[in-house]
Amino acid sequence: MEQRKDNRFPAGFRSSFSSANTISGDGTLSELSLRGCRVRSLIEVNPGTVLQIRVHVSDRESPIVISHAIVRWYRDGSFGCEFVNLGAEEWARLRAVTTELEKEPYQKAKDASEAA
Repeated sequence: MEQRKDNRFPAGFRSSFSSANTISGDGTLSELSLRGCRVRSLIEVNPGTVLQIRVHVSDRESPIVISHAIVRWYRDGSFGCEFVNLGAEEWARLRAVTTELEKEPYQKAKDASEAA
C-alpha cells in the first residue's frame, strides 16, 4: 500500500464541485491535505473525473477554488480527490488552512488567548 505524502486532517467544510461533463453537487469535505481531500456527497462521482472543487472554509471569505482535482476513488457516499492544479493564492490559502487544522487544540486555545 502506498504511503501518503501529506497528512490528512479531519475537517467539516462545506464544499461544492463541478466538472466539464455537467456533474455538479454539494458535499462536506471531511478530510483535507495539501494534495487531496475526501468529500462526502449524495452525488456518485466516477474515478477519473476531473472536478473543480470549492472549499467553503468560512462564511466571511470566498471559497478556496481547486481548479483541477482528479477523483481517485468513490465508495459508500464519499470520494477521494487528488489536487492537480491550483493557483498560487489558492495554494497559500490551502496551506494556511491545513496549518490551522494541524495545530493541537491546546495550541489553538493558546493562540486565541494571546491574541486577546
